[in-house]
Parts: sequence; C-alpha cells; structure tokens
Amino acid sequence: MSWLNELDFVTAVEAATRAPSMLNSQPWLFRLGGDEIDLLVDPRRRLPRVDASGWAARIGCGAALFNLRLALAVQGRPAAVRLMPDAEDPFLLARLSPLAARPATPAEVSLHRAIPHRHSNRAPFMETPIPLRLRAQLIAAARAEYGWLDLLIGPVAIEATALMVNSAHAVLAREADYQAELAGWTHRTDRTTDGVPVATGGPASRPEELLRRRDFGETQLPAHRDYERDPLLAVLSAGGDWPADQLQAGQALQRVLLTATDLGLAASLFSQPIEVPQVRDQLRRAVGRPVPPQMLLRLGYASGAPTSPRRPAIDAIVDRHPAEGLR
Repeated sequence: MSWLNELDFVTAVEAATRAPSMLNSQPWLFRLGGDEIDLLVDPRRRLPRVDASGWAARIGCGAALFNLRLALAVQGRPAAVRLMPDAEDPFLLARLSPLAARPATPAEVSLHRAIPHRHSNRAPFMETPIPLRLRAQLIAAARAEYGWLDLLIGPVAIEATALMVNSAHAVLAREADYQAELAGWTHRTDRTTDGVPVATGGPASRPEELLRRRDFGETQLPAHRDYERDPLLAVLSAGGDWPADQLQAGQALQRVLLTATDLGLAASLFSQPIEVPQVRDQLRRAVGRPVPPQMLLRLGYASGAPTSPRRPAIDAIVDRHPAEGLR
C-alpha cells in the first residue's frame, strides 16, 4: 500500500501552497513518487532581479515545506525530511518519506488550523503591546525549527532598525530593473492567482512612515489612521546561510507566523534589509548573531486583512523534473 493516495496528496499540497513567498510568486512544485514526496523550486517562478540568488525562493519553499509537514501530520502520516538530498540537483530542495503512523499532536492540530487564516497584514497595527508570555511563545516557535527569533526592544533599537529598513529601501528604489519586476508582480485586479493585488498590498507608502514598505497599493490611508510608532520587530536567523539553512529558516519563519496567527496576532515581513548585503550585515551585528539574518518581522494586533490569491494546488503538482521543460 502506498503512503498517500492522490486525494490525500492534493489536500496536503493545498495546505503547503498557503505559505508566504516574495511578491506571492509561489515558487514551489511537488512531486509524489512511490513513498516519497519531492519539493522542488519552480524555475519559471524565480524572480531574476528581485531574487537573483534564489534566497527568497528557498525561504518560501521552506515555509511551504513546514505547511506540508503539518498537513501530513494531521492525516496521521508524519514525514521524515531530508533537505537538499541531491548535491547535483539544485532544483530538488527536500524529500519527504513516511515515518510510523501516529495521531497528530495538539500543537500540530492548532498550527494546521491556522494555515488558512495566516496572511501578511500590511495595514497599521494597534498600539497594544504583545504580552511577554506570547513573545516567549514566538521565540520558542523559531527554536523548535532550529532558528532564532531576536526581538528588538526599546526606542533605540526600533529607530536603528528603521534606519536600516529605509536605507535598504532607498537602495532598491534606485534600481530600475528591480522596480520593473516589482511592478510586474503587482496586479490592479483581484482576478489573479499570484502576485500582489493592490487590495492586499496595503495603503500606499508615505515618506514619513517609520518603516518604508514596498509600495503595492493605491489606496490612501485615512487621515485619522497611522502606523504604530512602537512596533514589535523581530529578526529571524538560522544556523547559517547555505541553501539548506535558508530552507530551515523558511520552516522556522512559518512556524513563527502560524504561532502568531494562533495567538491572535498579525504579522508583516520586511525583506529589504536582507536583500542589501551591507544593510544585512548591519542587522546581523545589531542582534549579535554570527550568522546573517533571514527575515525581519513586524508583529502586533490588527483587524483583518485581505488574503492574497493562490494557484490551485493541482497547478503546483508535477510528475517530471522541472528542468526538463527548460531544455
């Protein structure tokens, strides 16, 4: 008897595709063969200018991998994972094989339930502080996936980090090819299955904001609303900066995001300081880690936000290697 039937596989992939990815590019593919599931990067969905190194695609695929693990666990079919199982195949990111059947743990059930409710919230958050016990749970979530989550506390740390974000934003804003690719993944309609529709992109960015955001939106923020002046910022790191480390960081990121969702918190991601090498190193030194950071998060309480579109799960399932279509 095979590990998964087709329906169970599609159901698991559907959960996996709810992961975040840069510009909602959804750079993942899944392949079922016998008693193994392969996670592959989709070369047609790479961002050649915004993500020239493939770092962001691996972070997104790592997040999808964590969702896939949860979906299999709640089916009673937990999986063992090998990251980068073939040194000769850069498209193949992870391979999952069956472990002994068991019931899902309460934590797996709770995190799995959070998958459809997790999405980036680019709107202003409330000024309500996050209690210490919830902060501890977010730190523990990263640690459970072999990552670190360093919270930036106090006005000095927040102002210094904001300067880094804004400096990186300014560098990237001067690059015409970068901005053109960004515009190509920003959609003026919600009748799409990928990219960032303006409805989910948040209000139009304003120069006076504490943290400069990528500008996806055209909607103006009402005069009586503004972004919080004391956000909870957090820096996510993993064991290093090799491709496997980035996949691990993606899993840690998704566990943090799902934990936040389960706790009633909202989150948005700032990758600009990760994309500019000099700023990335400044952020590394600010948190005192020996390895480069993989993501900057903003966490807090907020009202609901629109959900980004997703391709049907079947579109992310393949029966052959993605490189075959490139030859």
